[in-house]
Amino acid sequence: MLIHWIWFAELTGITPLQKRRLLEHFQDPEELYGCSEAALAAKGLSEKIQKALQNRDLQKAQQILRACNKKNIGILPLADIAYPGRLRNTADAPVVLYYKGILPRWDEVPAIGVVGTRKATTYGLQTAYLLGSQIARCGGLVISGGAAGVDTEAMKGAYDAGFPVVGVLGCGVDIAYPRSNRKFFSDLEENGCLISEYAPGTTPEPWYFPARNRIISGISNGVLVVEAPEKSGALITARAALEQGRDVFVVPGNINTPSHAGSNALLQDGAIPVLSGWDVVREYETLYPDKVKRQEEKRQQPPLKVAQTPVIPENKPDICENGQKKPIDNLEKSTYIELGKKQPALNETEQAVLALLTRQPQESADLIAKLDMPSGKVLSAITTLTVKGLAYKHPGGRISLK
Repeated sequence: MLIHWIWFAELTGITPLQKRRLLEHFQDPEELYGCSEAALAAKGLSEKIQKALQNRDLQKAQQILRACNKKNIGILPLADIAYPGRLRNTADAPVVLYYKGILPRWDEVPAIGVVGTRKATTYGLQTAYLLGSQIARCGGLVISGGAAGVDTEAMKGAYDAGFPVVGVLGCGVDIAYPRSNRKFFSDLEENGCLISEYAPGTTPEPWYFPARNRIISGISNGVLVVEAPEKSGALITARAALEQGRDVFVVPGNINTPSHAGSNALLQDGAIPVLSGWDVVREYETLYPDKVKRQEEKRQQPPLKVAQTPVIPENKPDICENGQKKPIDNLEKSTYIELGKKQPALNETEQAVLALLTRQPQESADLIAKLDMPSGKVLSAITTLTVKGLAYKHPGGRISLK
């Protein structure tokens, strides 16, 4: 019965790994609940585990069950067919998962965990949002921890693109943490879900989050680290992914920025460098041939400045009253003359980047965010424009018109 699964999940003094091993010797928690002390001893269990199993009080389990019914929270025992298959196959999978929202079809698409620091740079936040959107558009399921910073931005990127998102919490699914995500979590339930191994009402504690990270990696085919310092929960998730046989992807970061030190170290250790969401999802193209497809981001026209509608100038011939053609002031230095010369051939991406450049230097990350294109394409276009003499790279990587 479901109540026995909850009872077993809430038993203290037994680790998730030990609980998983117990289920290899017993059909389910109900059978375990009904075993006598002699039968438990005959299984060769340690005294500590036997003592923990002697707690047959179902009162807490009944309270949790009532809370779930009241708050419309679903319960997924390990044996449930809807339980994430990849996670089930890990050694320390949670006995029970609680969820709010709509469960995705976990094993029919590539699931990608996206993680990073809470204190991300502007570059990290923009990249997380962009890659979250791209992963979803290419057929991937974005899974993250719902923390402030990289986690939330990646989830919002996928959600805003109109695709399901999964948030794995280090507290009960009825607890909005961080508080700033209260509305987002509520909206997310309409196209995705929040899950947790912690019962409703469980408040966040620091030691819950490292344990939570094994679930993110356990559900996923691979984990993408966007930005992480040397001491980061994202690195715990990456280590869990490696232990579970998952792929680890990393967005290369500024070597002079401490918040990228941990993620760059993963690259040195052999993680897969990526520049776009497709770089991640395409690794699973052969596993999900009908679900994965490269999607080109649609470029939006840059917003009009000053005027809200385009103004078509009146077409007047450049003729003076005396019938002669009007001269152009400062002919040799005129910008019009330069623009009138034959320009090097540009592709669509290069034209789009050039249209956003001004005399004022801009960060390449800002250009990527404005264009909503794969970062690799934009960076390549910037290099080409520089080579062709149309753009200038300033110290620090900023770009302007030449």
